[in-house]
Amino acid sequence: MNIWPFGKRKHEVRADTIVNPSEQVESDALLSALLGKNVMTKEKALEIPAVQACINLIAGTISLLPVNLYQKDKEGNVREVRDRRTSLLNNDTGDTLTASQFWRAIIEDYYLGKGGYAYINKPGTEVESIHYVDETHISIMKNTDPIFKDYDILVQGKSYRPYQFFKILRKTKDGMTSRSVMDDNQLIIGVSYSELTYEQSLVQKGGNKKGFLKSPKKLTRDAMDALKAAFRRLYSNAEETVVVLNEGMEFQESSNTSVEMQLNENKKTNSAEICKLFGIPDGMISGNPTEKDIDCFIRTCTIVMSDIECSLDRDLLLESEKGTYYWSFDTKELTRGNIKERYEAYKIGLEKNFLQIDEVREKEDLEPIGFKWITLGLDSVLLNPETGQVYTPNTNAVQNMDVIQTGFIDSTTKGKEQNE
Repeated sequence: MNIWPFGKRKHEVRADTIVNPSEQVESDALLSALLGKNVMTKEKALEIPAVQACINLIAGTISLLPVNLYQKDKEGNVREVRDRRTSLLNNDTGDTLTASQFWRAIIEDYYLGKGGYAYINKPGTEVESIHYVDETHISIMKNTDPIFKDYDILVQGKSYRPYQFFKILRKTKDGMTSRSVMDDNQLIIGVSYSELTYEQSLVQKGGNKKGFLKSPKKLTRDAMDALKAAFRRLYSNAEETVVVLNEGMEFQESSNTSVEMQLNENKKTNSAEICKLFGIPDGMISGNPTEKDIDCFIRTCTIVMSDIECSLDRDLLLESEKGTYYWSFDTKELTRGNIKERYEAYKIGLEKNFLQIDEVREKEDLEPIGFKWITLGLDSVLLNPETGQVYTPNTNAVQNMDVIQTGFIDSTTKGKEQNE
């Protein structure tokens, strides 16, 4: 009879039996890998042509657009500000990557990794350089308070504060962690990758099907070994095309060909579904986009650029600049490829007088011609807004706007006096 001297014996809880949720997730992932479950990684996903094409299209488009810094005063006037930060983001980052390479890497990590991260090298208040950091080197150490959230960024064990990094996160709910496309869509991306690996296996085997042999009599060990070796050569070497079977022995197929499985049709369907994950119409990848497809693609790029602009306002502005300064992409470059649409937009701007000839020429990288007149109406009355002169080509008359206004007021006053 077992009697515990100090009352009922408590159940012993060992430290190694306490399971941390994060450790449980890691162990599940490890177990899945050991059991042969296909765990997608960024490298595997980029081997899928549709994924690679979508990333290249979005990242390549955004990397071409200049991002500018603007200041808005109390009167609502906006002016462009040029300093070292704009040069770092558009030309030379001060790192080994150019600005175009920098944005491509950031956007790739935004979609397929933990998010896009770049270290801001700022000894004082002046930003000296911006250094892209691969998301695989990033770890997040966060607190447990769901309201007053805070965290540190670890890079190879060294701790940094969040304001020391420029970061863009996809579908984040805490401002610290990001969800990649693979986190949300493991199945469709895994299926597409499995199709590629299966197709590779077929090519390596020369298109030979898997199967089993049926024999009416029992084979000796030597006969079985010779038969296995012959089939091994057949599946491992495409030049080996013949295996001789003894009398009565039959080969029974146990798999379908790629044609029977409709792999080509499935690949096209899955490619279109992957494009939807990135918000890109399939026509943008296949090479025959419609106007609707292009508009949808531009909206997708605009959403990503909005995330980037908000992050730049948070991470790359001084506290004294926030509220009056802001970052914005020059989106007119998105329509540079369609010359007809671009010129029609310029025509509307000139007709409605919110653009001038030299402003249009500047957008087209042409030298100004010094034409400062704007059209007032009927294509025959011109106004110089700097001098206030009004010129009528039909009558070759030049008048001053102040004189015209004074004459109009005088005539109105005289009319009222006569009526009285």
